[in-house]
Amino acid sequence: MRVLGVDPGLTRCGLGVVDVAANRSATMVAVDVVGSSASMALPQRLLLISTAIEDWLDRYKPDVLAVERVFSQTNVSTVMGVAQVSGIVMAAAARRGVAVALHTPSEVKAAVTGSGRADKTAVTKMVTKILRLQEEPKPADAADALALAITHAWRSGPGSLTAEDGGQQLTPARKLWLEAEAKARKNAEKAKQQWR
Repeated sequence: MRVLGVDPGLTRCGLGVVDVAANRSATMVAVDVVGSSASMALPQRLLLISTAIEDWLDRYKPDVLAVERVFSQTNVSTVMGVAQVSGIVMAAAARRGVAVALHTPSEVKAAVTGSGRADKTAVTKMVTKILRLQEEPKPADAADALALAITHAWRSGPGSLTAEDGGQQLTPARKLWLEAEAKARKNAEKAKQQWR
């Protein structure tokens, strides 16, 4: 399975392609970070990232695209930029008929390190070890993109525990995500009611 992992961001968007064999051994195919300057106009920043993702999809022809699912109730401006990048990335994959999977940061950390609370250093170290790399991928956005690709391949293979199994074997991280999502919808509905 070939997976293109994307760690979405306006300033730094991590891209990582990983091939994963049936025995779960993973090999890095490519990794990079697409950057855009905060001094650029938003449409130009999005175009730069869109052009890069289109190129990667055409060049590496992944079976699936794995994108970080972001949830935050505090830093709205950061979340908006990440959501905009995620949207253009998913649309580019949809145009090519490439499946898209979303994974929370805690799911990725748990899959790669064994702990949903691992820090970026731990994730980078494990990605380096899993992919048998000579040196750590830098910056952290590059390692995160590779971790997303690894996570998706491992979680979607035979015997994996994914939400796509009909919700019967949800991971603790996925359960927390669904609970947070439901709470956010409830709070949004309450706020809407107050403005009426």
